[in-house]
Amino acid sequence: MSAALVKELRERTGLGLLECKKALAEADGNIEAAIEALRKSSGVKAAKKAGRTAADGVVAIQTATDGGFGAMVEVNSETDFVARDENFLGFVNSVVSKAFEERLDDVAALAGGETEDARQALVQKIGENISVRRVVTYQAADGVVGGYVHGNNRIAVLVSLKGGSEELARDVAMHVAAVNPQVVSPGDMPEEQVAKEREIYVAQAQDSGKPPEIIEKMVDGRVRKFLSENSLTEQAFVKDPDTTVGKLVAGAGAEVLGFTRFEVGEGIEVEKVDFAAEVAAQLGN
Repeated sequence: MSAALVKELRERTGLGLLECKKALAEADGNIEAAIEALRKSSGVKAAKKAGRTAADGVVAIQTATDGGFGAMVEVNSETDFVARDENFLGFVNSVVSKAFEERLDDVAALAGGETEDARQALVQKIGENISVRRVVTYQAADGVVGGYVHGNNRIAVLVSLKGGSEELARDVAMHVAAVNPQVVSPGDMPEEQVAKEREIYVAQAQDSGKPPEIIEKMVDGRVRKFLSENSLTEQAFVKDPDTTVGKLVAGAGAEVLGFTRFEVGEGIEVEKVDFAAEVAAQLGN
């Protein structure tokens, strides 16, 4: 097999020298047949790795220059080493660009087609499971969409404002990244969540031995505190604790319509592996 042919196959597939030489040998030097075979084996390898937990990775945002639209994605890898790999980051950029350009907020649609082909090829090249996990998009409604990505690409926030500016939206997104509120305002908190918190506070207060009317006031106060601490508009603004986010936004003649915060791996259960036991099992001990 000529070195030039092997070099061309490596450049076109991004795979290793030995794998390219083997594919060319099995294809009798036909580079197109070798590429097809490698694509098939890529799918097999990707399927084998699909059961492995991908809980690391990065988040990414793309917003329109006029603040009219924004997209945010989370793409997972198995390790932080791969999360820093240029090939992986290039794949993430292509995913968020697709979500932005095609206005996709459905992860199944985003992850299919050419994205899946690229994912499988990357799995083959890198050797880890990779997953397009989440996507969200915001369309500005008489306002702006802005975002913020934390320096290590592990936390990202997309914010939609009515009125305001991109700078204000970014400041609010930065606050959300740092403080992680649950809802925009107290009235947005799910009733079942408030009821659950109230039940906990009642149980705690009853142990105090105080009269029922005092207990009721104590519980009401704790509920109000819970809502204040977990509602974006009621929280002290991280860049100026003397004002709340709600006052900051209202002072600019704006209103927070919504926000979404992605943190890499949140909610993913990672199985703890006993490597000594795994090695022993492989050795038949």
